[in-house]
Amino acid sequence: MTTPIPAEWSPHRAMWVGWPSHGELWEENLEPAQAEVEALVRALAGPGRERVRLLVGKAEALDDARARFAGLANIEVVAGRFGDIWLRDTGPIFGERSRTAAAFRFNGWGGKYELEHDDTVAAQIGEASGAALDRHEFVLEGGALDHDGHGTILTTRQCLLNPNRNPGWTEAAAEAALAASLGARKVLWLGDGLLNDHTDGHVDNLARFVAPGVVACPVAWGRGDPNDHVYAEVARTLSEMTDAEGRPIRVLPLPSPGFVGDEDEKPIPASHMNFLIANGAVIVPTYGDARAADLVCQGLKTVFPDREIIPLPSIAILSGGGSFHCISQQEPA
Repeated sequence: MTTPIPAEWSPHRAMWVGWPSHGELWEENLEPAQAEVEALVRALAGPGRERVRLLVGKAEALDDARARFAGLANIEVVAGRFGDIWLRDTGPIFGERSRTAAAFRFNGWGGKYELEHDDTVAAQIGEASGAALDRHEFVLEGGALDHDGHGTILTTRQCLLNPNRNPGWTEAAAEAALAASLGARKVLWLGDGLLNDHTDGHVDNLARFVAPGVVACPVAWGRGDPNDHVYAEVARTLSEMTDAEGRPIRVLPLPSPGFVGDEDEKPIPASHMNFLIANGAVIVPTYGDARAADLVCQGLKTVFPDREIIPLPSIAILSGGGSFHCISQQEPA
């Protein structure tokens, strides 16, 4: 039987992070996104925290990345190839003690963004980490799942059962696949994700385990929050669930960022749920509302009292479609 994936709060031997490398994709947001990722990497690599393995996706971006982190022994710049920085989705999912890593087919989030080299990222990270790859012939992105370390997996029907991933999948077929590949003992099914989320509702923008039996999820913030009804449904659904151990799920409500729009004032999927749980810290993406961010940090401190809660801007990274959790992947110790 496959051992369940460790929870993100378990100790890590390293954290992979993708470096914004492609000017043709990021355009005027390239330098701001690099500055935000640099701040994230420096926070992760603080004393007693993470060994950061920074994957750079273009040769011409290597020198700049190396110069930024020169002299920092626990930051390793790794030359690689990728279409974009979303390593949570294109990379492998590491198992217990990172002896093995599960690799899946990647099809550009249902065919929306099929970029050169993205389908090779899992192999690159597996080789660089020394983990044996366990390959599976179905489409799956890491951001579509969240794990409690005891075999409970949280996901959304909108993404996992979307015919643009694995046509014909039912809940039963998906559950069998997750049991065989990732040690799932129970799958908790939510419905839809955030409005205008090109990932088709990744759960790491919607609801996250923060302890066994405890799931953080957003509550609407401010006027005109475009996901108000989604958040309410998630909280209601979670409150009626139990985990693989039979524990009732407790909900930790945290403020959403409220309405965040693009240049055309179209809602974009900003989420505090894309926080990253690291050794000694939790890094929280923020989007310009200091009060909402402060309340989120206070809430997370109640479940992570021994970790520093660090809010950092992620506005430029969000322009590419994700945030801190989306661009990272941990190697369990």
